[in-house]
Amino acid sequence: MAHPNNLVLGGWDISSHNLAQSMSRAQVLDYDLQRQIYDEMSALKPLPSIYYPDFIAANQSDRANNVLPGTDKWAHLEKIRADIRDFKLVNSLDKVIVIWTANTERFADIIPGVNDTADNLISAVKNSHSEVSPSTIFRSGLHSRGPQNSFVPGCVEFAEKHRVYIGGDDFKSGQTKIKSVLVDFLVNAGIKPLSITSYNHLGNNDGKNLSAPQQFRSKEISKSNVVDDMVAANNILYKKGEHPDHVVVIKYVPAVGDSKRALDEYVSEIFMGGRNTISLYNTCEDSLLASPLILDLVLITELMTRIEYKTEGVDSFAPFHSVLSILSYMLKAPMVPPGTPVVNALSKQRSAIENIFRACLGLDPQNDMLLEAKAFH
Repeated sequence: MAHPNNLVLGGWDISSHNLAQSMSRAQVLDYDLQRQIYDEMSALKPLPSIYYPDFIAANQSDRANNVLPGTDKWAHLEKIRADIRDFKLVNSLDKVIVIWTANTERFADIIPGVNDTADNLISAVKNSHSEVSPSTIFRSGLHSRGPQNSFVPGCVEFAEKHRVYIGGDDFKSGQTKIKSVLVDFLVNAGIKPLSITSYNHLGNNDGKNLSAPQQFRSKEISKSNVVDDMVAANNILYKKGEHPDHVVVIKYVPAVGDSKRALDEYVSEIFMGGRNTISLYNTCEDSLLASPLILDLVLITELMTRIEYKTEGVDSFAPFHSVLSILSYMLKAPMVPPGTPVVNALSKQRSAIENIFRACLGLDPQNDMLLEAKAFH
């Protein structure tokens, strides 16, 4: 893998704060650490970004003082592409990977003739169509991982055309990561979840943005989808169409800052109609849980650009599909190539990563049979 010390960091923000000012405002890092790195962080300043007020909460307007002028979305796309080219040239980089870590957008409507194909999407950008989101502009400039619903069909086709990679929606950092483990355990153990209720309150700017209904709806969908495939995998516990009640609530409480409180209750049916209840209280340091995932996504995505493979019965080596499902381990709502199953169970996602890397080294895939330890001698 590329060494993290070889990464050069840059980016865009609708806020003009340099990273030292942003660090002070966010109050995530320990004060003494902030003091030691303040001068170095001061030198990192964001480029002007894209601000379409319709896609994020109105309460973000007071931060929007570093934005690209005008409403010409094609001009914005050209500027983002120029920023990427200049950044690569000035820093003598081998490649550039863009990861979206901005505020949750509202869901974009899928409109035939607008964002359903790559060609229609480019036409929509040129026409500055109202349903082209900021994330879609960035996604059309360069591809990697994306936010809620920026992966409209046209963006996926665009990625396939240009042989670049996309991953999925929304970092899987705290509450959802635990959910992907616990639901997998319950369903596989024959314990039938009947209801999953998740309550969150947080006070950072993410929470402020999510206090708007349309932005919350995007987050609710990505948090809710994480149990679907695990439920669908067990047709003994769940009849066709049957699904546990799954409720997600997010509230903005400024006083708790970046230290999100996540409360979960799992009510399950057990033997002879009995009930089992598991309640969890989890304090999630949002930014400190998500930041390592940014590094992981960059390093694994970069590595995947250098690997080709073939399976039995295939004559020639080929790169991975543009929808890079190996990144599922780090994302709430993973994407997969068309016609292939979505896997949300954390242990299976991790196993896929390990076994692909083992194959690169010429090692057999891991399995848990351990027949050599079970034979009768």
